[in-house]
Amino acid sequence: MADTPAPELHWPKDPKYISQSTRRIDAVAKLTGKARYSSDIQAEGWLYGMILRSKWAAARITSINCEKALKVPGIKAAVTVKDGERRIHYYGEELAAVAGTSKTACLDALRAIEVKADELPFAVREEDAMKPDAPKVWDDTDSNVSKPKVTERGEVDKAFSECSAVVEGFFVTPVQIHHPMETHGNTVSWTDEGVTAYASTQGISSVRDGLAGALKVPNSQVRVLTDYMGGGFGAKFGQGVEGTLAARLSKEAKAPVRLMLTRFDQALAVGNRPSSFQKIKLGATADGKLHAFQLESYGTAGIGAGASSAGGGGGADFPAPYLYKIANDNVRVTQTTVAVNAGSARAFRAPGNPTASFAMESILDELAVKMGVDPLELRIKNDPNKERQQEYKVGAERFGWKEKYKKPGSSPGVIKTGIGLASATWGGGGSKNTRGEVQISPDGSVEVRMGVQDLGTGTRTVLAVIAAEVFGLKPEQITVKIGDTHYPPGPGSGGSTTCASISPAIFDTCTNALQQLQTQTGIADARGENWLGACKKLGVNPLTVQGKWQEGLSSRGAGGVQFAEVAVDTETGLVTVKKMTCVHDCGLIINKLTLESQIYGGVIMGMGYALYEQRVMDRQSGVVLNPNFETYKLTGLSDMPEFDIVLLNMPERGVIGIGEPATIPTASAIANAVANAIGVRVSSLPITPDKVLQALGKVPTAKPESVS
Repeated sequence: MADTPAPELHWPKDPKYISQSTRRIDAVAKLTGKARYSSDIQAEGWLYGMILRSKWAAARITSINCEKALKVPGIKAAVTVKDGERRIHYYGEELAAVAGTSKTACLDALRAIEVKADELPFAVREEDAMKPDAPKVWDDTDSNVSKPKVTERGEVDKAFSECSAVVEGFFVTPVQIHHPMETHGNTVSWTDEGVTAYASTQGISSVRDGLAGALKVPNSQVRVLTDYMGGGFGAKFGQGVEGTLAARLSKEAKAPVRLMLTRFDQALAVGNRPSSFQKIKLGATADGKLHAFQLESYGTAGIGAGASSAGGGGGADFPAPYLYKIANDNVRVTQTTVAVNAGSARAFRAPGNPTASFAMESILDELAVKMGVDPLELRIKNDPNKERQQEYKVGAERFGWKEKYKKPGSSPGVIKTGIGLASATWGGGGSKNTRGEVQISPDGSVEVRMGVQDLGTGTRTVLAVIAAEVFGLKPEQITVKIGDTHYPPGPGSGGSTTCASISPAIFDTCTNALQQLQTQTGIADARGENWLGACKKLGVNPLTVQGKWQEGLSSRGAGGVQFAEVAVDTETGLVTVKKMTCVHDCGLIINKLTLESQIYGGVIMGMGYALYEQRVMDRQSGVVLNPNFETYKLTGLSDMPEFDIVLLNMPERGVIGIGEPATIPTASAIANAVANAIGVRVSSLPITPDKVLQALGKVPTAKPESVS
């Protein structure tokens, strides 16, 4: 075993596999159904687990009795979330859980649980919760409205008076629900030897630590496995209430318990993107330089307090002003979080940034129209980032911006076309705590191990590509073992940090292993055609080597520019995205194929934010009215535009992440394209047909209100 870093590590200058397209090594397993997801686990003697959830949006629970539930045939365990009196804050909050031999038995048992409660008044929409006499979400607060977070720099009022053009706007983004294909859940077995959890998670280590803390057992006695998982966009880091309940049921029943949430549960209780209501004022001087910025905003994170945008929970704290430089930093920002009786927000792909981007990019286009300048040129003039300066030019040429751009609303006919653009920035970076392990066997086989998980973005393939590059083998010759907390620690998969964390660590590990193989066998170059001969000289024992994340092989900071072309039917209000040109700075590309796939996914998600997705709450019951894939519309195959993806390979930067920047500017670019097409702006997302017709004056304008 070794943990000694190779001196002066550098990525290879003329790689064979890195920066090329490699088919995913798990593609066959997924396509043939051999891949086992957490929802597929059927441990010996396993039981179904189900959760009883509150049917009240606010209530005071006085007692919960599970005795009758335990008498239902097939029921092996029943537990309450909390004993004694408690306060309920939203419809769907967890009350109790049961484990049984069948779904029917569990459903019968849930109905048998006796709950005594005093129902309380509630508010599920922002405008209701903000009223002085609104029911308080939390007992220990005087108001549902948080103390404003105020940032002021420069001389804002004076700066506005110096501007030659000033525009104002009010922009709204809805609550967006996390809806991965595989819902949250676990199969947990708690025995005298410890706890084993098969979790659908973005962070096996965080689930292990969370379970250990909640169950009061040592970390060493908790093992978390995630072989495959069906998606996670920021809400699948901890064990959740469902994970803790599954473990407690397993201990009570003395059997493994599989507790996967229903789609309805998913919509209620395990995360969402906060809403926003943004009043913006923006001014520029005659030369087109942004000179003053003012924002007043509020939004809801449900019952969540105003966590920072980095953490993803807050309804108020998103970056502002977004991306563009305001001269002399003349900025005034006031942000407020509104608590409502709904499930808490959690981190959601690029938390805070799509929200910030939509309003900022929209008001910037309004300023361009007022000043009579090209929106592209206005961005180039005010964006200080050198990578994006290149991306604007590359993208504009590929997209044909100069040829396509026209005065807003001047497109002829019933079906009007328009174009728009927007930009993105993201931090990312790698985790210094990432470790890797490689085992080289005398028969030449290679096994790479790391305690990281694959959300479905190609993590296994990234590790295989790097190992193959170092050893002079083919990626399919590398066996990759991940998704197990018994392996050396890997990062959580979030914030576009996975690739930037695992790539340097496994490169260091494989480099160390190659050096030790060559030293131990006396073969100066053990790569490629010499590999098998060198491995045979190991004798009977495999060579096992560890390594760690190394400085200089990855970097922070990623961004991109996206151009959208849309067609708007002015008789029906239907918006069709015709083309998306996406130009992104990618650092060192590891696998071109999976990188492109990430951008496709990011744009598709951004299209949902722009045109389809919004949580709708019922004022009377507090329930989510569109909790499933029938009523909560997502971007489908028939909605796909023409994609033109441009990857800027920058090996000198090392590895960076693309998951977040790929989705940030999409909705903004589409919104700007719609405004360019019809000559008026739809200032709230999603841009649905009724809103388009209202903007065109063809149907009465509805009274503005939140739908979150």
